[in-house]
Amino acid sequence: MGLQDVFDEAAERVKTAPSATNDDKLYLYGYFKQANVGDCNTERPGGLFNQADKMKWDSWNAKKGTSKDDAMKTYIKKVDEMCGTSFGSGL
Repeated sequence: MGLQDVFDEAAERVKTAPSATNDDKLYLYGYFKQANVGDCNTERPGGLFNQADKMKWDSWNAKKGTSKDDAMKTYIKKVDEMCGTSFGSGL
């Protein structure tokens, strides 16, 4: 099973994580976007009432320069920590 397959399985599994905090979700969001899109390619959202989108953008933008493979591996490791899984054991 390749890295992309493991990443996809981890992304599905984390959807049912019972103990995901907002910080966990932001952390995973940034690495998910970095793995799927690459470096942040949009402007930071504006507006006073747009805090959630700003935080998501900040999380993704902080991963700038991280390779796709490294982003996927970091994402998988966090899912393993949160869910008690071992997706990353074969990488």
